[in-house]
Amino acid sequence: MSINRRSFVRNAAMAAAAGWALPSFAKSTGSLPSITAGAVPFGIQLWTVKEDMTANAKDTLAKLAGYGYQQIESFEGGKGMFWGWSNKEFKKYMDDLGMTIVSSHCRHQNDFERKAAEAAEIGMQYLICPWLGPQKTIDEFKKAAADFNKAGEICRKNGIRFAYHNHDYSFKPIDGQVPQEVMMKETDSSLVDFEMDIYWVAAAGEDPLRWFKRFPGRFKLCHVKDLKKTEKGHESVQIGRGTIDYPTVLSKGVKAGLSYFIIEQEAFTGTNQLESANANAGYMRALRV
Repeated sequence: MSINRRSFVRNAAMAAAAGWALPSFAKSTGSLPSITAGAVPFGIQLWTVKEDMTANAKDTLAKLAGYGYQQIESFEGGKGMFWGWSNKEFKKYMDDLGMTIVSSHCRHQNDFERKAAEAAEIGMQYLICPWLGPQKTIDEFKKAAADFNKAGEICRKNGIRFAYHNHDYSFKPIDGQVPQEVMMKETDSSLVDFEMDIYWVAAAGEDPLRWFKRFPGRFKLCHVKDLKKTEKGHESVQIGRGTIDYPTVLSKGVKAGLSYFIIEQEAFTGTNQLESANANAGYMRALRV
């Protein structure tokens, strides 16, 4: 497909989404978030729209492009990182839509050499471990860090990077030590980066800015999703409808080395996955860092 044709497809898709040009929170407050200078490219973790992707991946990706998403972070579901396509077929469709697959969550414990090679072949930047689960001892987190270093070496040989994505459990102390801190100190910074899920940092009662300050340059990616307190604790909501001060957090994050901003949402009370993806994109389109 020619560049002109790609532009036409993308512009047509964005025109189709024009009814959602402003996020709903902006309509109610009359204001848009603003940090400082220029708009940043932003992506979406496909887990956010996993049901739509499972039903019709091609149409769902086209809609995401129409909402303004420029980057995709995939995950290793039942159809694999590339949703039943080959890596090159997936990249071609991304090119046609004017988007880039920059990263994917995946299982690094099996067949990782192949996954790294396929990711590198189409210009991906990262493969990411999305989940370890709570561990009983600090030694188990140290072992995980050693495994991350090995995965990071495989990625480096292929010209890409490896990262770990946190949940709240890694901020819960074990025998006086914080697993997240242990893993960050035990991993080789030349091999392993981190993807800060800002929602889960906040859910753990931690301050994202404190972690940016303590480990500058280690958090290269982040998950942007907002947190709303509920009677049962908290839930993931559209950006701007929760308690996280994203203009401040992302501005400080950029200064600490953040390069990739990946939207994710896990709960959809009163809305559906695509509607929320559209509203979240509207927030990010207005954001300046």
